[in-house]
Amino acid sequence: MNRFERMRGRLRRAYESGREAVRAGRARPPDVPEPARTASPSSPGPTAPPTATVVEGEPQESAHHSTASRDDADVPHALRIAAAWSWRLIVIGVVFWALMEVVSTISIVIIPLAVAMLLSALLAPAVGWLLRARLPRSLATAVVLVGGLAGVVGTLTLVVNEFIQGVPELSEKSSQGLRQIQDWLRTGPLHLSDNQLDRYLDEAQQWVNNNTERFTSGALSTATTLAEVLTGALLVLFATFFFLRDGSMIWRFLVRLLPVAARWKVDDAGRAAWSTLVAYVRATVLVAFIDAVGIGIFLVIFDVPFAFPLAALVFLGAFIPIVGATLSGGVAVLVALVDSGAVTALIILGAVIGVQQLEGNVLQPLIMGRAVAIHPLAVIIGLTAGVVLAGITGALVAVPLIAVLNTAIRRLSARSVPDTPPDAVVVAAQSP
Repeated sequence: MNRFERMRGRLRRAYESGREAVRAGRARPPDVPEPARTASPSSPGPTAPPTATVVEGEPQESAHHSTASRDDADVPHALRIAAAWSWRLIVIGVVFWALMEVVSTISIVIIPLAVAMLLSALLAPAVGWLLRARLPRSLATAVVLVGGLAGVVGTLTLVVNEFIQGVPELSEKSSQGLRQIQDWLRTGPLHLSDNQLDRYLDEAQQWVNNNTERFTSGALSTATTLAEVLTGALLVLFATFFFLRDGSMIWRFLVRLLPVAARWKVDDAGRAAWSTLVAYVRATVLVAFIDAVGIGIFLVIFDVPFAFPLAALVFLGAFIPIVGATLSGGVAVLVALVDSGAVTALIILGAVIGVQQLEGNVLQPLIMGRAVAIHPLAVIIGLTAGVVLAGITGALVAVPLIAVLNTAIRRLSARSVPDTPPDAVVVAAQSP
């Protein structure tokens, strides 16, 4: 039994000695050679004596300090970096795709909330003025919301009434314009014959007949979404009211859900982003108003029909940066072409281009300033993505969202310490 115990002790000491040797080999830098060892009872085995000549053999391969195994060390460094970036980008893409799926599923909620946020940024200064006049918060919010709603409904009523009154005259002049186009096609440089014109007209009529079912199905699908539109409008009204009345309270509640160490920076970034959104919406409304007034004056001077509806269309289109006012101005040019001829249409076209140049080069940099300045490439990419994802609503929301994210990310990445939140409790240590 004693012999067995001694044998077990020797094996135990040999195992411990081997583990210590492995640990020492791992801790030693790769370029430091391992010193020669002498045999001992605790670490048996053949070792080189101090006077022996060691023949240099093949150097032992060592793994790179950034790899987990020798197999990874055999992979080129550039390929390892590319693989690391690839799987991370795949994870980000999957998360983004899942987020887009969730947003598309609940778009009936997300889109009204986004519109309510824009309306809140537009109406928040008016609520602040009434609050400084000592009105209760709920009453001030209700007065501003009802006044804004009345203004929108009144404007739409005027536009629709003027459009209805001018449709017969415009239809008659459109027919005259079509006949003039036909005469120009016969006598102009194309010299089309009556048979060619009839054939082209028959092809156009056949195309309309073939696509009637598509147009009808689109109208039916639009009718089926009427309930969703009404639901979204009610949600916009309720959300705008509570954003205006309890916006600060809602924001403080959301900030308190975060870890304590992140609350100050998130609160600072959120308030800066809200200030950017308010400035952007106010500047956009002012620029849109100037565009509508400038183009509307030319429409009135040259007696183009539907001057007020077309100016209102320019005002609404200006909320889509770069392309909105241009497209709505193009509608005014077409109406001028049908009603007053090519010369008036060219003059209106020059007015639209001039107003757009004034807006892009003078008004926007002067009114919006550097705080909400966004590169045109970012605006175009955001508009395209917004149209693809959510249509017209996406085009309206895309650029404000980019401006808000730009400000928030800049503030979050800043190294400066933000100001103390107004609801923070500062505990001072008692002096001994």
